[in-house]
Amino acid sequence: MSMQSAPEQAGNTVPMTMIQALRSALDVSMARDEKVVVFGEGVGCVGGVFRVTEGLQAKYGKPRCFDAPISEGGLVGAAVGMGAYGLRPVVEIQFADYFYPAADQIISEAARLRYRSNGDFTAPLTIRMPCGGGIYGGQTHSQSPEALFTHVCGLRTVMPSNPYDAKGLLIAAIECDDPVIFLEPKRLYNGPFDGHHDRPVVPWSKHPMGNVPEGYYRLPLESASVFRPGKDVTVVTYGTMVWVSACAAEETGIDAEVIDLRSLWPMDLPTVVESVKRTGRCVVVHEATRTSGFGAELTALVQEHCFHHLEAPIERVTGWDTPYPHAQEWDYFPGPARVGAALKRAMEA
Repeated sequence: MSMQSAPEQAGNTVPMTMIQALRSALDVSMARDEKVVVFGEGVGCVGGVFRVTEGLQAKYGKPRCFDAPISEGGLVGAAVGMGAYGLRPVVEIQFADYFYPAADQIISEAARLRYRSNGDFTAPLTIRMPCGGGIYGGQTHSQSPEALFTHVCGLRTVMPSNPYDAKGLLIAAIECDDPVIFLEPKRLYNGPFDGHHDRPVVPWSKHPMGNVPEGYYRLPLESASVFRPGKDVTVVTYGTMVWVSACAAEETGIDAEVIDLRSLWPMDLPTVVESVKRTGRCVVVHEATRTSGFGAELTALVQEHCFHHLEAPIERVTGWDTPYPHAQEWDYFPGPARVGAALKRAMEA
C-alpha cells in the first residue's frame, strides 16, 4: 500500500497533535452521523484522562457524550447493546491496563454477536484505549495487550503511529460494522518518539505527519504503510516502535524498510511479504512482552510465506517477560540500540 490515501472532503490541513486528531475524528463522525455516541469514565465532564473528548459534550449534549461509572465491563456491555440496536458507540477505557474487567463482554459478546445471531445483529462499536509505556506509568499504566485482542476471532485491532493516520483510521473504525479495538500509543500523543528519552521532545507541529485535514477522510483499516523505504532488511512493527525502528536504521546506517502495520488484525500481509521477499531479511519489533506477543505471529507468517527468500534468521525485538518496571523504564523499553543490534545481526548472518 502507498503511505497515505488521498482524503476526500478533507478540507484545510492544520497542525494537530494525536490527541487533537483523535478529537477531530470523533467530532467529524458525530457531526456526520447522529447514531455515533461517545462515553466512558470522565469522558464528558473533563474530556477524558488525556482530554481527547474535551468539548464534545458541550457541542453535542449529554445524550451523545456522557460519563459512565468506573465499570469497564458495564461500559462495553452497554455498548454491545447500543450497537445491536443501531447506534455506533465509541467507548473510552482510560488505560489499556484496565480492559481486563471488560474481557468477557469484549470476547464473549462483542466479538461473537454476528456469529451467534447468524448475522442478524452486529456490534459496530469502537473501544479506544491508550497503551504502551514511556511515560513512567509503571506496571499499571504501561501495558501493550494487543496480542490478547488479535487472538480473538471477530475483533479488529488497530494501532496508529501518527496524527494523520490516527484520524483517518478512527473514522474508519467508527464506520465499521465490526467491533474495533483502537489502541493509542500514549507516548506519541504529543509528538514522535524515537526512543531517546534524554533528548528534547519534538512536537507534532514540527513534523509533516502532524498536518491533518480538518474535515472528513478515512484510511482503509487493513492497509499497512511503508514508513521508511529501504532495500537491506524489512522491519515489521507498529505504534511507537515505528519511530524507534526508523531511528535505529538511521543510526546504524542500515537501509531498513520500516513497515507500519497500522491494522494488526486483519493485517496487510501482501505488503509485508513483498518487502521481505525483496530484502531477504526481517526484524520484528514490538513493545509488549516477548512470549506469545504479536511478534510471534508475525514471525510465523513471514516464515510461512517467505521461507525460500530469507537469507538470515528472523530477528525479534520486544519488551522483556516482566511487568513494566517503575525504576528501570528504559531498560525495558525496546530502544534504538536494541533494534539497531538486531538489524546488524540480520545483516551479518
